[in-house]
Amino acid sequence: MALFVCKKMAVVVSVLALSWSTLRAEMTAPVTAVVLYPGSATVVRTAQLGPGSSRLVITGLSPHLDRQTLRAEAGPGIQVGEMVIEETATLQAVNPAEAELESKIQLLQDQLAVLDAEAKSAEIVKAYLERFGSPGSPTDQPLAVADGRVLGGILDTLGRGAQDVLAKLQRIGVKKRDLGKKVDALQRDLARLRTGAKDSLALTVNLLAERPGTVKISYQVNHAGWKPAYRASLDSAASRLELERLATISQKTGEDWHNVKLSLSTVQPKLSPEGRSPQPWLLSYSPPQKLAEARAGGFSAYAAAPAAARAMADKQEAAYKAPTFETNSAFATEFEVPTRLSLASDGRETAVALARQTLPVRQEIRVAPRLDRTAYVSVEAERPLGVWIPGNVQLYRDGNYVGAIQWDPQAGERFVMPFGRDDLLRVAVNPLQSLSGATGLLEKHNERRLADQFVLTSAHKSAVDLLVLESSPVSTSDEIKTTARFDPPPTSEAWEQRRGVVAWKKTLAPAETASFKVEYKIEYPQEGSIYGLR
Repeated sequence: MALFVCKKMAVVVSVLALSWSTLRAEMTAPVTAVVLYPGSATVVRTAQLGPGSSRLVITGLSPHLDRQTLRAEAGPGIQVGEMVIEETATLQAVNPAEAELESKIQLLQDQLAVLDAEAKSAEIVKAYLERFGSPGSPTDQPLAVADGRVLGGILDTLGRGAQDVLAKLQRIGVKKRDLGKKVDALQRDLARLRTGAKDSLALTVNLLAERPGTVKISYQVNHAGWKPAYRASLDSAASRLELERLATISQKTGEDWHNVKLSLSTVQPKLSPEGRSPQPWLLSYSPPQKLAEARAGGFSAYAAAPAAARAMADKQEAAYKAPTFETNSAFATEFEVPTRLSLASDGRETAVALARQTLPVRQEIRVAPRLDRTAYVSVEAERPLGVWIPGNVQLYRDGNYVGAIQWDPQAGERFVMPFGRDDLLRVAVNPLQSLSGATGLLEKHNERRLADQFVLTSAHKSAVDLLVLESSPVSTSDEIKTTARFDPPPTSEAWEQRRGVVAWKKTLAPAETASFKVEYKIEYPQEGSIYGLR
């Protein structure tokens, strides 16, 4: 008998355990990993299943989920059947943070309604007391008193009542003002993260689990993304650059991500996966009358339809724009964020660190005297291995923030970055000649002569490398002739393959002065117009 009871209890415990396992499968499938792309993301949810589980239900999925990308991967001993996804209506926002703010706002608004009711009641009492105090009013007749002997007590009671009513109205006004400020602040927070989604998606996965294991559900979702950023710190004394790779991420999918493994990919699935194919190039001719009719009628109607469609699409587009970027790199790469993180679905941009490395650099001082008499520090470094995407870079020199630029690492074979002004290089431009006139005996033409001297003096305590840039005139017409003379001759007459941009490279010792002379002669016809002459 005892043995039978024990077996019966064991069966009950097993059934309870099985029911609890199935229940857990229906309730828990948290987001465990996310791969962010420029403008979209792949979300991975993981569910732990017990033996005998037959159904997995995941609720609260993002309304921006791309149903065609839904996938299920199961461990050994688990067979996955059909997956059904359906919309579920809710009374509150899908985003938990948004729903919490809406609840707080509603609570404060209910408190304001109670205060309004109290204020209205007090106003009624106040109006009643004012009628007692205005016996001569032509519109408000004084109320009759049944017994004149109690008039003094009535007046005393009315006085205290009026004082209490006015004090109560004052207190109500103060409370309403404070509550109104709180509501306004919460409304601003709500407007910042509002998604507008009141419905979510629910996924039901039918399966058969012969033993414990995991099921991973993955899907693509919009309203999320990342873009690259950098932080560059220059140690000018050591000619060393510390370059930190960052990423700016945000999401407004309607799902909060808690303690997830985050990866950032340069793949852009929102772009077309295939290139354009050439189509036959067909030429046709229309008589002038038909062409005019097409311009007056058919063409305008044809153009109006896409314009209306674009206007409708712009109107439907959400105000939130996910971080994104474009790159022409032939290779894709993926960065893994070193630590797990949590990212709320409120659209706030968050910066995460990816990697950091130190590069030796060559420093030089660049100046274009004719354009700007201020000199600027610039550094060059060998390009490290890997994919480097254009992005914003924060610049620091010797611990001081000097500014930020949009940096394109793909612009050249080496990394080049500016690091602010150099106030220890004095620059002067001395005009030597500026003449204009007409020349020629038979065929008159105009002539313009320009000559300047650039004088640069270093106040640095050590030698510095100098790069002086100058734009010389270049003729694009046979009627215009230009002649240029430089002293000393430039190091490059087409700096960085830029036509007409000459450059001098020189090393300046402490307190050393260098001068550069430029002279131009420009000849052009008297008739007609010349453009670009300074």
